[in-house]
Amino acid sequence: MAGLFDKQAEIYLEARPSYPAEWYKMLAELTPHHRLAWDVATGNGQAAFGVADHYEEVIATDISSAQLKHAKQRANIRYMHTPLSLSDDELMNSIGAEGSVDLITVAQAIHWFDLPRFYSIVKRLLRKPGGVIAVWGYNDIEVTPKFDAAAKRWYETTIPYWNSKISSLNVGYQSLPFPFESVGLGSEGNPLSLDIPKELSFEGYMRMVQSWSAVVAAKEQGVDLLSEEAVEELEAAWGGAGVVRSVVYKGFMVAGKVKVSEKITISVP
Repeated sequence: MAGLFDKQAEIYLEARPSYPAEWYKMLAELTPHHRLAWDVATGNGQAAFGVADHYEEVIATDISSAQLKHAKQRANIRYMHTPLSLSDDELMNSIGAEGSVDLITVAQAIHWFDLPRFYSIVKRLLRKPGGVIAVWGYNDIEVTPKFDAAAKRWYETTIPYWNSKISSLNVGYQSLPFPFESVGLGSEGNPLSLDIPKELSFEGYMRMVQSWSAVVAAKEQGVDLLSEEAVEELEAAWGGAGVVRSVVYKGFMVAGKVKVSEKITISVP
């Protein structure tokens, strides 16, 4: 997946929705310490920026160096390129010592991960007790009934070009393995539904779909999913290129902490 989002890195920041400030606040309230957070697959730092409001330092990592070139800068965020060639120990050493991380976040990305490997690293890094991992995503956008119907028809043309790993995102992370103890913000098989409101122009919508991996994959195969005809149909359903609408991205979250049974107890003679 290393180069999956490199080609659309320039439009990714503008196209994707920001996450509500309330999300970061409720996550911060769950962790007793606020020293260090790790934002994984940070892309251009959209989630890292919100986390940085509540934690002294945020390590924001991504396997895409192209995405990191467009990251939003902030004094307490340290961006880091972490290619897949890094070993688990090398990755951990770049983040912090075992048990040093208070919050781990993954926004719109965990469905791409090697989950057993990632979860093993998470369980070593999270501060115990009290460390929290939160993952979230979104898989739909509600505009108007007329536009939603047109968008659904167009979306069906993209289906052959999606990577199979997207399947857990499509069902709202209900099928996502998540071996952590619930902290009241969703659990394995039962994610928390969260809306993401946004003011969006038609141009903004188009930039969002242009950043989809399926659209890029299709283009590489010589298929233009956003033909002139397709765009004109979507624009008409939107109500015109100059119209700005209040839309809702349909989001979901799962959050947890390392299970008590998995904590390592050291006996002192």
